Amino acid sequence: MATTAELFEEPFVADEYIERLVWRTPGGGSRGGPEAFDPKRLLEEFVNHIQELQLMDERIQRKVEKLEQQCQKEAKEFAKKVQELQKSNQVAFQHFQELDEHISYVATKVCHLGDQLEGVNTPRQRAVEAQKLMKYFNEFLDGELKSDVFTNSEKIKEAADIIQKLHLIAQELPFDRFSEVKSKIASKYHDLECQLIQEFTSAQRRGEISRMREVAAVLLHFKGYSHCVDVYIKQCQEGAYLRNDIFEDAAILCQRVNKQVGDIFSNPETVLAKLIQNVFEIKLQSFVKDQLEECRKSDAEQYLKNLYDLYTRTTNLSSKLMEFNLGTDKQTFLTKLIKSIFISYLENYIEVETGYLKSRSAMILQRYYDSKNHQKRSIGTGGIQDLKERIRQRTNLPLGPSIDTHGETFLSQEVVVNLLQETKQAFERCHRLSDPSDLPRNAFRIFTILVEFLCIEHIDYALETGLAGIPSSDSRNANLYFLDVVQQANTIFHLFDKQFNDHLMPLISSSPKLSECLQKKKEIIEQMEMKLDTGIDRTLNCMIGQMKHILASEQKKTDFKPEDENNVLIQYTNACVKVCAYVRKQVEKIKNSMDGKNVDTVLMELGVRFHRLIYEHLQQYSYSCMGGMLAICDVAEYRKCAKDFKIPMVLHLFDTLHALCNLLVVAPDNLKQVCSGEQLANLDKNILHSFVQLRADYRSARLARHFS
Repeated sequence: MATTAELFEEPFVADEYIERLVWRTPGGGSRGGPEAFDPKRLLEEFVNHIQELQLMDERIQRKVEKLEQQCQKEAKEFAKKVQELQKSNQVAFQHFQELDEHISYVATKVCHLGDQLEGVNTPRQRAVEAQKLMKYFNEFLDGELKSDVFTNSEKIKEAADIIQKLHLIAQELPFDRFSEVKSKIASKYHDLECQLIQEFTSAQRRGEISRMREVAAVLLHFKGYSHCVDVYIKQCQEGAYLRNDIFEDAAILCQRVNKQVGDIFSNPETVLAKLIQNVFEIKLQSFVKDQLEECRKSDAEQYLKNLYDLYTRTTNLSSKLMEFNLGTDKQTFLTKLIKSIFISYLENYIEVETGYLKSRSAMILQRYYDSKNHQKRSIGTGGIQDLKERIRQRTNLPLGPSIDTHGETFLSQEVVVNLLQETKQAFERCHRLSDPSDLPRNAFRIFTILVEFLCIEHIDYALETGLAGIPSSDSRNANLYFLDVVQQANTIFHLFDKQFNDHLMPLISSSPKLSECLQKKKEIIEQMEMKLDTGIDRTLNCMIGQMKHILASEQKKTDFKPEDENNVLIQYTNACVKVCAYVRKQVEKIKNSMDGKNVDTVLMELGVRFHRLIYEHLQQYSYSCMGGMLAICDVAEYRKCAKDFKIPMVLHLFDTLHALCNLLVVAPDNLKQVCSGEQLANLDKNILHSFVQLRADYRSARLARHFS
């Protein structure tokens, strides 16, 4: 059995258990082992081992049964003990209930006895108190105060309590019989009140918080309690304003008093509120008046800056004071204090703001025009001017004399930045200083001033001047500087639009003024875009006029019909070179002057007009075979120039024109084939015929026959 027990090792695995048993049995190994394999002996060993296991199982089973019986016996004994404990607990609980009822009965008796004693003692105490008061009253009636409570300065608290009660009693007595005693009590009342206030003042100077609390508690029932608070507030401010920043001093003072006032007074929030009211109505109001009155009439800019700064610092101080307990509606309380200081300045704030902004804006513009030695021309308005403007827009005629501005755009980013900066500051002040109900209306007034001086007096004036400075289309070597005006006007208007969104929109976003501002902005944009479109259109006409002049002066009839067909060495004509150079320069200028889709729109318009010019120019000449080749070379160069436009439509027009020029050189027998090609098939036959007619050999019967 010992051997069997050794085979049961943890963890138990049946297969390993059999293996170990086999290897321990002689003859149980494999055939190749040191001993021959003996199956009978192994079987016999298995049979014996099984019998041992059966005996072991029986023995263990008996032991388990014995342990189960013992466990059941102990469980019954434990259950019996638990039942006995439950009975003991019930008995103890019953005793506890009886004791609790007895205690309640005794407590009821004690309370009843206490009530009876109090019912007897209270009238007695009142009688004793009344007797004492009568005794003290008799002393006042006799005119001689003998009691220690009135003669001993250390018993001022008791004396104050007595005199306060006597004073109330004296108020009920008839004046004709007790006038003298009433006068004496009132005099003593006043003397004690003054002594208490003096004691409170002395304690405050010594920093004795506990003594201040005691005296304040006594004075609470006196009429002079408010005077005690006034004395406290006055002494708190002694030496509190030593810095240059009165607002920071006030904040520090209130923080210090807020920590102290709860330890002294029974109503700390009232005392603190009175201190803050005193600071606002005396110190801050006086400071604000000194700062604003001296520059109110003499320096509007400094006045507005000071008003904004003082109001901002006052509201910031108010925000800090919101942390303190000042009663139920501290927001309204502080708002009224601020209003009481600034109401006389805020009533007409917007008038001062708009008046200053107008004068400042006018000065900025005038200073700029003076630096340019320019006297502004008056831009007329009314029926005649409107009629001229409509005629000019529809006919592109320069009504009125053209002026020479010497390339000056009369637009300045520095001026614009100054105007926008002034307006930005005005918007900030408006936001801070305007009543919420007046804010949208005030912001709109500032916006109209910005529109007047920036958009009308500066941008619109520059556009009008620029339009007047655009030369006629037949002018030679004209300075087409209007594109510079366009570039600067676009940049300026982006700045204007940014300020509109960043600073004006938040002030009017939730008011009816929003639609009014958007409408005004839309009108300004449309008005400027109309003038920009007119100026660009006239500038493009001038460009085409310049090209016409180059072609007229540089292109010779012999270019396309040379006298000696065999000695033509040039690849393209001089007129083509100069026109292409001019066009590239103008394309680059347009790209630099505009942005977004405007670039493509203007370049497409210029490209279409450029194509029409070249098309009509080519129609003026007769072409020999070699001249036709030169024309094709010229158009190829024009087409290369058109690629710089990066407009597919313009490039397509020049591709078609290049294909048309092939009709000038193609052999008569191939004319029909070329005309039916991909690029020319969709063109009107008259256009094709007009180009064929330009050939020098057109009148030959053979060519006419082939084309027909």
